[in-house]
Amino acid sequence: MGTSVKEVMTRDVRACEPNATVVEAAKVMVQEDVGPVPIVEDGRLVGIVTDRDIVVRVVAEGRDPNATTVGEIASTELVTVSPGDNLDEALNLLAKRQVRRLPVVEGDRLVGIVAQADIARLGKDQKTGEVVEEISR
Repeated sequence: MGTSVKEVMTRDVRACEPNATVVEAAKVMVQEDVGPVPIVEDGRLVGIVTDRDIVVRVVAEGRDPNATTVGEIASTELVTVSPGDNLDEALNLLAKRQVRRLPVVEGDRLVGIVAQADIARLGKDQKTGEVVEEISR
């Protein structure tokens, strides 16, 4: 492709601090019309919480979303990319890890997010289609 992550990533991503409640994160999801919310502490990416995390780790377990913090349920073993990374590398990571979005960081600072949909809109080639299909399984 020859395109960098920076060219397709979403900037100005809304995030929550680890001590935010699940309800607060859910409100961000609704306001921004997104499924994932990055968790940052002093600007550093420390985790990510998704709408699925809320369902599986809070609702299904009968936990109180007003008392549960996102820091308690967030995924912390993150796969990230840098803005200068080649989009092909991001595609490979998405497929390998079977995730639909990757936080974009400079050092440990969140600067954006790149999603499967961002790449699908850009790419019309066979490789993009194959990767999107692999992730969606």
